Amino acid sequence: MPSVYEKYQLKPVINASGRMTILGVSTPEQEVVDAVNFGLGHYFEIKDLTNKTGAYLANLLGVEDAVVVSCASAGIAQSVAAMIVRGDAYRLEHLHAHHHNVPSEIVLPKGHNVNYGGPVGTMVNLGGGKVVEAGYANECSPAQLAAAISPNTAAILYIKSHHCVQKSILSVAEAAEVAKAHQLPLIVDAAAEEDLRLYYQLGADLVIYSGGKAIEGPTSGLVLGKRQYVEWVKQQSAGIGRAMKVGKEGILGLTHAIERYLVKEQESGAAMVTKMTPFIERLNQLPGITAKVVWDSAGRDIARTDVAFDHDRIGMTTVQVVARLQQGTPAIYCRGYKANEGHIEFDVRSVSTAQLDQIYSAIAHLVQENH
Repeated sequence: MPSVYEKYQLKPVINASGRMTILGVSTPEQEVVDAVNFGLGHYFEIKDLTNKTGAYLANLLGVEDAVVVSCASAGIAQSVAAMIVRGDAYRLEHLHAHHHNVPSEIVLPKGHNVNYGGPVGTMVNLGGGKVVEAGYANECSPAQLAAAISPNTAAILYIKSHHCVQKSILSVAEAAEVAKAHQLPLIVDAAAEEDLRLYYQLGADLVIYSGGKAIEGPTSGLVLGKRQYVEWVKQQSAGIGRAMKVGKEGILGLTHAIERYLVKEQESGAAMVTKMTPFIERLNQLPGITAKVVWDSAGRDIARTDVAFDHDRIGMTTVQVVARLQQGTPAIYCRGYKANEGHIEFDVRSVSTAQLDQIYSAIAHLVQENH
């Protein structure tokens, strides 16, 4: 019997870019796979499953309530819709049919209005909201956030992500103070974040996580927070959430993945440094290449390998290097966000030592082609 790669003529992939949607995010451990399979093979009253797994997770995490959704992007759209619909049955079913004379503006720092694979603004629009940017691309203070609030503001949105501007941007705690002072809900998109309790404890009313990233569950998302707000998110299953529903297998898979995530020892940044050090030392012996350890720009305990290329010495641009690595077999994916500046990064969390050897060999081959 042919393998999946052979059957569909797919290339194997080395994922050195991190927990990325374009590569399938992560590879859940067997216990999580078993929970997914149990869900696939059995029937449930879905509303009951949704409510009881949500309550179970809320108890584990020390929050008022929680709900599993199809992904973090769906969590943004449904959370925005929840803050506009607010339990109104007519608005729930006619959110996009016509204008509703209720607050619908979603205020967020301008430096957070990013494209993470899909535009933040598109997810807000799906939820019936309109983005209002606060501050500037390179700064947003509590006062600037407050200045963007009007009687038509439905909620404040804060994106906690490496994609966002980090310098001169107010913290989640400061955003929570502004929200509280104006009696508005604060929604925090923490899709790839690792601490499932922190942002709620800092004052967020709804917090959104990706189930497939740090948690390493199936494709799914988690929305947790204040009970009334989570209840309104759940109600979206009869509104826009119907088009982005999560299956029983996703609900059970993510619930078990979170249980495992809370008790298992996480790989530390220091362990990542140890793992990548021989790789870095070998890269630094290649002409035209300088490699070093760098740390996650969003402040997470994640160490990566930064590789800088001397274009004249290697005979190609860093953008071309990224393309050549992806075109190889196996396809090697790195973090190419700074390729235009001559740098790429390798995230080793999902990479074995043998795969690091393959990455080194691929880079060495590219360099030797021009010498």
